[in-house]
Amino acid sequence: MSDITIRRATADDSRRLTRLVRGSRAYRGDYAGMVEGYQVGGAYIEHHPVFVAAEGGGDGRVLGFYALLVDEAELDLAFVADGAQGLGIGRLLMEHMTGQARAAGLGSVKVVAHPPAEEFYLRTGAVRTGTVPPSGRVHWERPELRYDVA
Repeated sequence: MSDITIRRATADDSRRLTRLVRGSRAYRGDYAGMVEGYQVGGAYIEHHPVFVAAEGGGDGRVLGFYALLVDEAELDLAFVADGAQGLGIGRLLMEHMTGQARAAGLGSVKVVAHPPAEEFYLRTGAVRTGTVPPSGRVHWERPELRYDVA
């Protein structure tokens, strides 16, 4: 992992991040509707703190990313490429995210998790605070968690 860099995403990363989301194995089967047609747009990237973990000093392949909504104190998106899972990329991203949240003056960050990802968030320091009922395109309860960052 020594050649992994976390850098701020740019609008030019939009296609790569969108492919990462749409191609995620975690969103197959019953969960496929969540990412069907989903786009991580350039305007979204420019407006929110979105950070990518990339190979080769930051110019290489994107291995994962997260988006932090500072005004809402919420982790909006977090994905690691299927082939990069289990390598510590997600943990690295969550450590970076909590540092960014702390620097922004947040005391905690809320996460409404994809059910299969709950264990990952718990392993990286989040605590479960409840559940979010189904709504819209989501037909299942989702775990709600919190990272304390203060």
